[in-house]
Amino acid sequence: MNTSANIGPLEGIKIVELAGIGPAPFCGMLLSDLGADVIRIDRQQQSDLGLAVASEFDFTSRGRRSVTADLKSKTGIEAILKLVERADALIEGFRPGVIERLGLGPEVLLARNPRLVIGRVTGWGQTGPLAQAAGHDINYIAITGALACIGRDAERPVVPLNLVGDYGGGAVYLAFGIVSALLHASKSGKGQVVDAAMIDGATSLMTLFYGRYAAGLWKSGRASNELDGGAPWYDTYRTKDKRYVAIGAIEPKFFQELLARLGIEAADWPYPDDPACWADLRRCLETAFAQRTRDEWDALLQGSDACYAPILDLAEAPLHPHNLARQAFVDVGGINQPNIAPRFSLTPGEIKRPAPQPGQGGNQALKSWGFTDSDIGEMRRLGIGWSS
Repeated sequence: MNTSANIGPLEGIKIVELAGIGPAPFCGMLLSDLGADVIRIDRQQQSDLGLAVASEFDFTSRGRRSVTADLKSKTGIEAILKLVERADALIEGFRPGVIERLGLGPEVLLARNPRLVIGRVTGWGQTGPLAQAAGHDINYIAITGALACIGRDAERPVVPLNLVGDYGGGAVYLAFGIVSALLHASKSGKGQVVDAAMIDGATSLMTLFYGRYAAGLWKSGRASNELDGGAPWYDTYRTKDKRYVAIGAIEPKFFQELLARLGIEAADWPYPDDPACWADLRRCLETAFAQRTRDEWDALLQGSDACYAPILDLAEAPLHPHNLARQAFVDVGGINQPNIAPRFSLTPGEIKRPAPQPGQGGNQALKSWGFTDSDIGEMRRLGIGWSS
């Protein structure tokens, strides 16, 4: 954990986060890491939010402080609105219409705080025929074209973790939208709703590939193109010790470097961009990589222009020398986890604390938001709870 007084670029920004799963807490983590003060509203009666984990391992909820509230109580909603009056933004990840039914819809929120940025993240979006349907990352990326492109030809599409929809298409676009709307509010004094749909974000992430498809440069199907594992010089290979390495030698000069270091005669492969030779070239590379262990290939290829990297698992990645040099992982409360990204030269930000238990740090959070002892007593009477 950072022990210096590192002030992030979002220092002074106050955010209310309605507790949820997936992209909403990940967005809260991104904003908190960069300096925002995020108060999470946990439910007094905890429900199963799915994929539950002990708070010290709930990395995507790090940095917050928590208060609890009964979202079905009028007094609880009134207490949340008092927080909203002092906030710059609110994050919620419920199905469309839920916060309206609770009494926290955009009209109500903006009436209390006209400068408020309301960040809403869903899978299908706030509108459309599927808006009320249940779903998860795999369902959302299925209709964007992304899932159809990932995997091997003639095999089932491969599930790419929940990075493309939940986090790339949802949380990152939500964070970008909130910061953009905060910038607008700082100039205009007007808040607004940010509708971040995972299908929209995942579709946006596919922009390059839709462009190549429109130009006739991208084939339908999996592992049929330069960047989807179709080209042998952009693929993974098994080593002698049954581990794996990744090759990305797209440019001709990098491909030539790869062949030279593998001891393969470049004259035998004068046209590597021609798909007609890909099957034979792949067999040649497979044979070559099977001759040495992954560590031996590291010694020969890592750091060269052959565009090589070992494929590391979750135990290995934090120990890689480059990740260590970059401090890509950091110790928080005795537990190693991914560090803040991106990096800032003047305002680096910090991971303030591990994820809170429901209500943990709530009293301190209210005081830091300018609530007086009398105000805090009133919040207690309205049903806001905290443990410290």
